[in-house]
Amino acid sequence: MSPSAPPSMGARIARIWRHWRSTAAKGRRAFAPQTLDSIGKAIAAGEQTHRSELRLIVEHGMPFDALWADMGMRERAIALFAEYGIWDTEDNCGVLIYINLAERKVEIVTDRNVGRKIDNIVWNRVCASMTQGFARGEFHVATLAALEQVNKVLSQHFPANGARANELPDSPVVI
Repeated sequence: MSPSAPPSMGARIARIWRHWRSTAAKGRRAFAPQTLDSIGKAIAAGEQTHRSELRLIVEHGMPFDALWADMGMRERAIALFAEYGIWDTEDNCGVLIYINLAERKVEIVTDRNVGRKIDNIVWNRVCASMTQGFARGEFHVATLAALEQVNKVLSQHFPANGARANELPDSPVVI
């Protein structure tokens, strides 16, 4: 089967089943309240060092309609980027880290100014390090390490230039 060929019906049903079995309770175990609090604090601290706005969204499983339409991870991340207004920052420097627990995958979507300055190879490395940590069950450690990497890269390319408004909430979203 070529990479662009649609998945078989069996593969689609298996994927839907995997997402259906990935419950909100599993999401809460992977991202406990203290982890979510630490993530929010890491985002807030990082944003003091750069002009970018960072959001982290954890989804235990995609909605059925997205799965039935065979929406991919990247498409879902882009949809959430738009839905949560991450594109709507003054400097066009929004960054979304999207974690899908059913797929055990991570996608990073960046606004146009960030995309112009930072190559996708950088973001792919961050995603890979997170998914490797997740495979070991290290959700807390892997996510905080990734946020440290992301904040460091953003600080290099978009250094803070004084006080500014916080345009997006720092707390992670769990859906």
